[in-house]
Amino acid sequence: MAAKQSFHMNTYVLIVGIAGIIILSFFFNILAKRTNIPSVLLLIILGMGLKSALSHYKLIGDLDLGPILEILGNVGLVMIVLEAALDLQLEKEKTPLIVRSFLTALLALGGSMIAIGAFFMYIFPDTSAYTAILYATPLSIMSSAIIIPSVGGLTGAKKEFMVYESTFSDILGIMVFYFMIGADGGAGGGSIFWEIVLNILATTVLSVVVAYVLVYMFQHLQMQVKLFLIIGILLMMFALGKIFHLSSLLIILAFGLVLNNTDLFFQGFLKKYFDREKVKPILHDFHNLTLESAFLIRTFFFVVFGFTITLSSLYDWEVAVNSFAIVAILLVVRWIILKVVVRKNIIPQLWIAPRGLITVLLFFTLEESSIKIDQFDAGLLLYPILITSIIMMISLISYRGEKVTDVLFHTVPILNKNNTPQQKEEFKKRMEENTQRQDFDGFSHRGDEKDSESSEEDEA
Repeated sequence: MAAKQSFHMNTYVLIVGIAGIIILSFFFNILAKRTNIPSVLLLIILGMGLKSALSHYKLIGDLDLGPILEILGNVGLVMIVLEAALDLQLEKEKTPLIVRSFLTALLALGGSMIAIGAFFMYIFPDTSAYTAILYATPLSIMSSAIIIPSVGGLTGAKKEFMVYESTFSDILGIMVFYFMIGADGGAGGGSIFWEIVLNILATTVLSVVVAYVLVYMFQHLQMQVKLFLIIGILLMMFALGKIFHLSSLLIILAFGLVLNNTDLFFQGFLKKYFDREKVKPILHDFHNLTLESAFLIRTFFFVVFGFTITLSSLYDWEVAVNSFAIVAILLVVRWIILKVVVRKNIIPQLWIAPRGLITVLLFFTLEESSIKIDQFDAGLLLYPILITSIIMMISLISYRGEKVTDVLFHTVPILNKNNTPQQKEEFKKRMEENTQRQDFDGFSHRGDEKDSESSEEDEA
């Protein structure tokens, strides 16, 4: 009886712990919006703190959290890409922006893989070029899981650029990584390239067909419980795509884009198969569900990741120096690519390049593969994740026109209780106007006009 009671007590404590993490994550999001401190950092620190506390009181032993982290990461990836796709409006005037974001993601990915791969060959002399580039791939992929929530304060085309770029970076990076893992060094670079091209073409055709079928199903489902059915189908398609080595994220992205841009995709004879009035309210509910699910999965992924971190990695000065070198390489490559593709007004995009969920997820895949760098320290992942997130935080605060110390130490006027409602409203309006004016610089189809207007305002 006592053992049974102990079990129930542990169960209830576990439920309290899970609920507490969700509540804390909610407040972390509020803090992130006010200060631009990435909630991801706070969640990782929370995981590390929980592990230390539980270990101190000997409440946990050695835990193998790798499988849990991998499942959370893959499901979270699906929800995050779907959330991003449901936010993207495809319009003719946005074509240049989409093309720029794709080129930036592609060139930055390729450039970072080569540059960091060369650096790994330098610090790990016995490593082959193929293995070094493969290990560089997870660090070359931007984290849409961090970027999409963090750029919520931006209001213009720069926000859309970052959402598109981070999503493309995820998709392209994951495809390249899994093809390289599959090739296992046996295929030549040209062979891998054509495999990737053919895979993208095949998956694109399949994705469009699946997207149309799912949207058609979406509007004709009569049952009250249907949103999770669609999510279940998408997760199944994602997993089946992985099994057959297809670029599964394209299926998720295509469904979200078709569902959110029905006027564009349902034209001509297809119009009769689509009822806007039926889909509109369901789309709103589905968007909210996706947003909430992504929040929940992202929360537990980064807390569990915090559990897996060994603090000894942070105390190694050689690892720290090498990590700063990796971040410097990433930023130099990004600066060159943005200068070539975007050309001007590249702030704050230059500094918004955090690493996160995908980096961790692919590293765990590497750990289970036969391709190894024996001397590779996990700190070379942890440090770049922390450093790039902090850089993004500082840049977004500065971009708003405020001092980092003021924001972090709660001396920003809008956070000051002594201010009158009128002062708070004036401050909020000034921040929105400042951000919105900068967001559109050099990105919209009227970019050149806006650039000149902005310059005139600055001179004035």
